[in-house]
Amino acid sequence: MTWTETNDERDAHTEWERDDGWATIRLRTRHDGWIVRLDRLTQAPEGSLYLDERAETRDEAERVAAEWRETYDVAER
Repeated sequence: MTWTETNDERDAHTEWERDDGWATIRLRTRHDGWIVRLDRLTQAPEGSLYLDERAETRDEAERVAAEWRETYDVAER
């Protein structure tokens, strides 16, 4: 399965939605750095999950997001 990237027009955040629609990962900036969060819905086959992690730089935040996209992907059915 793959993730589809969407960007806010103001570059306020970047978000990826898993192709099955049950999970999203969002990267955004805030006053104390960058935040990456994973939100997997309760209805997802593997159950609900919410994670967030703060990063000092956008590059670091993008690495976290890439790792989570790989870790929390699901096999094609």
